[in-house]
Amino acid sequence: MCGINGIFNLQTSKRIDQNMLIHMRDSLAHRGPDDKGIFVDDTIGLGQRRLSILDTSQGGHQPFISDDQRYVMVYNGEVYNYKEFYPELKANGFSLKTSSDTEALLQMYRHIGLKTLPKLNGMFAFAIWDKFEKKLTLVRDRMGVKPLYYAFHNESFYFASEQKALFTAGVPLKIDSEGLQEYVFNRFVAGENTLYQNVKQLLPGHTMIIEQSGKITVEKWWDLTTEIQNQPLIKDPISWFTEIFDDSVRLRMVSDVPVGILLSGGLDSSSTLASLKFQDYKNIQTFNIGFKEDQHNESHLAKMLSDQYNYNFNTLQVENDSLYSNLIEATYFQDEPLMHLNEPHLLSITKLAQSKVKVLLSGEGADELMGGYVRYKALDKPWLLNMISTFGKANIFKNNARYEKLIRYSQIKDPRNLIMYNGSNIYPKDIASQFGITQEPKNDFRKKIITEAALLYPNSLKRQALYFDQHTYMQSLLNRNDRTTMGASIECREPFLDQRLIAGLGSLEDKWLFTGKKGKYILKTAMKDRLPQEILNFKKVGLSTPWNSYLLKTPAFKDEMDSFAQSDIFRMPLFENIDSNKLIHSFKDGNESLLPYVMPLFMMHIWLKNYTTQF
Repeated sequence: MCGINGIFNLQTSKRIDQNMLIHMRDSLAHRGPDDKGIFVDDTIGLGQRRLSILDTSQGGHQPFISDDQRYVMVYNGEVYNYKEFYPELKANGFSLKTSSDTEALLQMYRHIGLKTLPKLNGMFAFAIWDKFEKKLTLVRDRMGVKPLYYAFHNESFYFASEQKALFTAGVPLKIDSEGLQEYVFNRFVAGENTLYQNVKQLLPGHTMIIEQSGKITVEKWWDLTTEIQNQPLIKDPISWFTEIFDDSVRLRMVSDVPVGILLSGGLDSSSTLASLKFQDYKNIQTFNIGFKEDQHNESHLAKMLSDQYNYNFNTLQVENDSLYSNLIEATYFQDEPLMHLNEPHLLSITKLAQSKVKVLLSGEGADELMGGYVRYKALDKPWLLNMISTFGKANIFKNNARYEKLIRYSQIKDPRNLIMYNGSNIYPKDIASQFGITQEPKNDFRKKIITEAALLYPNSLKRQALYFDQHTYMQSLLNRNDRTTMGASIECREPFLDQRLIAGLGSLEDKWLFTGKKGKYILKTAMKDRLPQEILNFKKVGLSTPWNSYLLKTPAFKDEMDSFAQSDIFRMPLFENIDSNKLIHSFKDGNESLLPYVMPLFMMHIWLKNYTTQF
């Protein structure tokens, strides 16, 4: 696991500024504290910071140069099945001098080029420079587990694992107005665009080839719709799922350093731990975030399962000044305003884990693949939403926050927008009322994915919502996981995101996903003999956090709230109509229903104050 970066001067003979390349690279030092390297050849420069996981010797040093000196690669990620390539490589005359997946990947590229990609089981973002053809090839994994950002600036192409490296190189940090609208309406920017002008990300499952002339070719090498449509019939879904899931967990234990697990106590991470136990893995470290408030806490379940399996349980609570300082750090690592609101907690627990392991497994992806969010139920019978909307006008559910949110959601009439805003906390009418912002973002990428989903699942809004989330919301979760774990120099792996599971689950009938109150029927059924009933039947909590209490009672946050109303964000064009004093005073006076409106603005304030001033 690493941080990678590069500069490619286009249509010019201008040589690479080596100092700039190194400054870019070292802004990513948290992603790779174990080793560092650069490669410079006239108009191309590549940099890498290494976190040693496989072959921790100098044999895995990067940039990695092929035996014939033609190719140079910088690589972030893991290819779990790399040893499967050994027979093919040796049969075709390729020798291997290390035990690293880096070398195996580059040798496979030498052997068959980009035809290598479908063979890979892993998470990766890498760049390969071809000295002979003078072209740079960038690749990103299927689901976007590993990030890759780029920008064109002053006739040069810049790329890096995080945006901060681009800004370090002089790419202007300018907020994109459309991206800012997406942040307000949709919580995050989806697709190739970002919150910043002229800073984009290579989409998951895509390649980009940049030639010295400036010619750019972007292609999609993995398509979820195609994979689902080509999936062979699964005759015994439970046996199929159990076998593939266990194999996915086994592959993600490939490591030359200790591996632990982020264990919330919920079904997803507990299932991963149960698979480890079933496969007889020993000496596993589990890491858990606890809360004082019972409604947010699953620690007792995580400890119970860890003790039952005889694994080592580690937990902490993040409070007061520690929470505030981790919020500032998490904002720096994230490069954007926080939107999941549990980033400081994840950063804290990975800091604790860093003293004992270098790799963590996560349960991420299960909800978006198997229908684990209760919000999907609102799409089950759309006609019911019309009834709820009618009830709402009669104030039947007044003072019940959950039902009030459902009523506000039910007022959305366009089925496409029901999917678009299914994961939102506030909706366009709310934003117009509270913020005075009436123009919705273009959301071209989101609309494209909704169109794809409707073609794939024409008769099911729920399935369309899953497909939509897999391309949007899940991307934000994976980005959160990558930034918070790599912020503590730890690699995070997600067993549920094995490509075999993604395609197979997408091909199953609804009953295997949505049956029961909590969804994920196939997972619950597969784990019924491995997990205790307390976990199988526990009310879903997730990593929710009591921000009302934090903002109003914690000294550091109270001090920040006192200055929040005068924040520079309220002088930005999009927010200039907000009565910040009224909003914040009402919230401080106990109107907790305002939290969904306050939090994105507060996180934007923290980001603007602490992040943007560093470049």
